[in-house]
Amino acid sequence: MLRQCFLGIICVFLLASCSSHSIQDEQSRQASVSLPLLHGWHEGKEVLYITTDVSDPAVAKAKNANYAPRLRDAVPNYPKLPQVKTVLEHVYAFPNQEQAWSVFASVPEPLGYESQDTHYSPLWLMYVVVWKDPSKATELTSEEAIFAAEDHGLVTIERTNIVLNYPVISYSLFD
Repeated sequence: MLRQCFLGIICVFLLASCSSHSIQDEQSRQASVSLPLLHGWHEGKEVLYITTDVSDPAVAKAKNANYAPRLRDAVPNYPKLPQVKTVLEHVYAFPNQEQAWSVFASVPEPLGYESQDTHYSPLWLMYVVVWKDPSKATELTSEEAIFAAEDHGLVTIERTNIVLNYPVISYSLFD
C-alpha cells in the first residue's frame, strides 16, 4: 500500500513536470520578433518590406541583417541568356542618399496570401543608381522612371553581386 502511494506521488510529479514543459513549449511557440518596416517604391506606389539577410558583410552590417554569403550562389553567370530564369528580381538602391527609398521591379500581385504571382521572389539582386549631377536628383518611384533617367543621361545603373532577402509585406496585415 505504501509502495502504491509512493508510485502515485511520483506519477503526480511527473505529470506536473510534463504540463509545465508543455506550457513553456506553447509560450516559446508564441515568441515574437520585432523587425523595422522599410519603405520602398513599386510602379509609383509605396511598398513595405523587411530586411533579413544580405550576401555582403558591409551591407548586412549597415542594414542590421544577417550576413548570408551563400545568397551569392543565386547570382547566375553573366552574360545571362534571356531564357535563363533565376530566383532573383531587381531592386534599385541609391548609395549617395539622393533618395532614401529603394525601387522594386516587382511585388506580389495581390499582396498577401492570395497572390497568384509566379514571378515574385523575396530575393533581390541590387542595382546601384547614381545621379551624375546630384543637384538634379528627383524622386524615382518606378523601374521605368529609373530607365528613363538613364536614357536621358541623368543616372548610371550598375549591377552588383549583392543579394538581399527583402520580403515585401502586405498592408492587409495591419488593418
